[in-house]
Amino acid sequence: MADWNSKKEFVALDLGTANIIAYLGGQGIIYNEPSTMAYSTKTNEVLFVGESAYDMIGKTNEDIRMVVPLVDGVISDMDAAKDLIKIIFQRIKVGEVLKNALVVLACPSGVTELERSALRQVVSDMGAKHVLIEEEVKLSAIGAGINIDLPQGNLVLDIGGGTTDVAIIASGDIVISRSLKAAGNSFDEEIRKYIRSEYNVLIGDKTAEQIKKEIGSLAKLDNSRTFRAFGRDVISGLPREVIVTPEEIRNALLAPFSKITDLIVEVMESTPEELAGDIIKNGITICGGGALLRGIDQYFSSIFQLPVRCAKDPLLTVIEGAKQYEKRIDDWFEIASIRDKNEHKF
Repeated sequence: MADWNSKKEFVALDLGTANIIAYLGGQGIIYNEPSTMAYSTKTNEVLFVGESAYDMIGKTNEDIRMVVPLVDGVISDMDAAKDLIKIIFQRIKVGEVLKNALVVLACPSGVTELERSALRQVVSDMGAKHVLIEEEVKLSAIGAGINIDLPQGNLVLDIGGGTTDVAIIASGDIVISRSLKAAGNSFDEEIRKYIRSEYNVLIGDKTAEQIKKEIGSLAKLDNSRTFRAFGRDVISGLPREVIVTPEEIRNALLAPFSKITDLIVEVMESTPEELAGDIIKNGITICGGGALLRGIDQYFSSIFQLPVRCAKDPLLTVIEGAKQYEKRIDDWFEIASIRDKNEHKF
């Protein structure tokens, strides 16, 4: 049994498709890097993780294999996911902390129960006894400032790197949720496809992401802002430069955003009548990296004629939501203590 009188610790881990963020109570965010890993093809050992691995994308040789453990909101490589969690915990040196800590793991909604159990086991094997796994969209809602415990319906749109989640949350939990594989990574892919079809030039994933961040928008911008992209000419095979405008990128992004719009409509159509009335008043809250896209609030507001707001710090809403568990950690440990005592009765 745990020593309930010792200092209670808190650890939160946001397992995102694009980034992994670790939070340690009393210290704040102590890890925030891309969910990218580089393995040796000869020894299968991890060579680099995070920023150092991300910088190698598209620039490796045959001796290095690049891996992203979470793709499109699901764990594509469980062994790599386990390696990454272990490396993060070792790097931030929380081994001793885990012995009497509450660990909250935030996972995409597409993660299966089997995968959740496997992730819980990885953290448990490192010394953590108390592990909670919550859906990202729920924690995002809390982190965005929504009081989910109230008997009121709130529509949350969480646009991450691999998936977009739409959820109606009320009375402390998710009432309805749907997920779609149209998110940050697919936005990048649409930009790549557009430049190939329009200019016969192939660009890399990182270049497409940079274009999205610098001139991507769902609202009309000044076309004097352009982006100089470098890639490979499809016909000649030689390096080539193209100049793209915000209007071009906006048109390229309309296709995936029409799918997100359809998903929101689907969720709304399944929402109970009383909660639907709340949505009219409370509107839509946008979280995740997609909330950083310029004009996204005006875009959805014009379509649904509802108030739309973007979370103050959309990339950190999951961690901010998880931190609410830290505020009630004494209550949580008291419940766990009672449960443990009952389990050890003869």
